[in-house]
Amino acid sequence: MARRALPITAAALTVAAALLLSACGGDGDASSSDDIKGADTGAGSPSASASSSAPSDVERPEITLPDSFRLTFRDWTSSDPDEQAVLDDGREQLRAGYAAIVENDPDSEALAFYDTEAGLSQDRKWVKSYTDKNVTVVGELPVFDPEATLFAKKTKAQLRYCTDESEARTEHRRTGEEVGNPPGTDPEAAYTVTMQKSAQGVWQTVSTTSKRGGCS
Repeated sequence: MARRALPITAAALTVAAALLLSACGGDGDASSSDDIKGADTGAGSPSASASSSAPSDVERPEITLPDSFRLTFRDWTSSDPDEQAVLDDGREQLRAGYAAIVENDPDSEALAFYDTEAGLSQDRKWVKSYTDKNVTVVGELPVFDPEATLFAKKTKAQLRYCTDESEARTEHRRTGEEVGNPPGTDPEAAYTVTMQKSAQGVWQTVSTTSKRGGCS
């Protein structure tokens, strides 16, 4: 899957042999493989979703991922507290999406928490592109080179990042068959996520697009 840059539309995962991990959203490249959306260090334990830059009175959902699928976020920090808040909620939204795939739950409440109505519609299609095929995700998906940009008086933001699908695969829940990207596929994908700040101060995903390659 190319979290977080495939179009959040229904394009991802059209090719069964393609890698499993395309995070919603995307562009013309989305149909060529399934890209993984995002990652957090320590897949088995929930990351600290409420950072010092996030509103302390907002109760964020607890998200856990199994040891079989590790999302690792590299250098996911900013010295600017507003940018860090975008990074934090963008990370948790990505984790929520992959947790929904692992848990076979397109109606995940955690995913709904981090998505706008439009974003949730796209993300549910992305999650169902896995669950409808009875597959889950396994392996490791590093997420790196984050860049958060705020605008519109800090009520809207754009989050960019890259993923490396080299060690990520899909696994059929019944047969256990694992499938990765076809030979010759660029394992890196660049994502662009459009976000907006909710009344509660949560940065929610509006849309996601992705492009195979394009990473430094």
